[in-house]
Amino acid sequence: MARAAASAASEPAVPAGPQPEPLRFFGTTWVDHEGGYGLRRAALAVGSLVTATAAAVLLRLSYEGLEIGNVGPFLSISVVVLFAIASAIAFVKTWDSFSRRPAPSSDEAALKGLKTIGFIGSLIAYSLRCLTEAPGEKLHRAEYERAQAEYARRRSTRTGNPAARRPKRKK
Repeated sequence: MARAAASAASEPAVPAGPQPEPLRFFGTTWVDHEGGYGLRRAALAVGSLVTATAAAVLLRLSYEGLEIGNVGPFLSISVVVLFAIASAIAFVKTWDSFSRRPAPSSDEAALKGLKTIGFIGSLIAYSLRCLTEAPGEKLHRAEYERAQAEYARRRSTRTGNPAARRPKRKK
């Protein structure tokens, strides 16, 4: 008996109510902005910007390879336009994903390849969002606060034993 009480006391209790959803690279530190949240945001902003810069340098080197290969102006211009359009679409889609969840029947799966090609746009969107908040924090905070309010509303309406209530009179 004492052993069961000791093991129950040593295990962490599961808190009642909704729990915050962890964000990638941030966990649940976004709730109270604790545990190195600001430093993590700054490091991710700089890291994604450096990665985008390195990727742009690699794309520049590949473009120079096309020029050295003398493939012609049509293919060279087509590659530049393709990466520019793909990066712009990836930027917009990534930026929008931070403020709303995609619909279940949306075209996100169809655009996955395009977002992969335009990864520089996604990295820039991530870097810019890190300057103001953790990417997706606003969306997760709204959902978490809505879940907390709903939980509090459900808990506060319970008053006493429902079986002990008198039945309502019929008119």
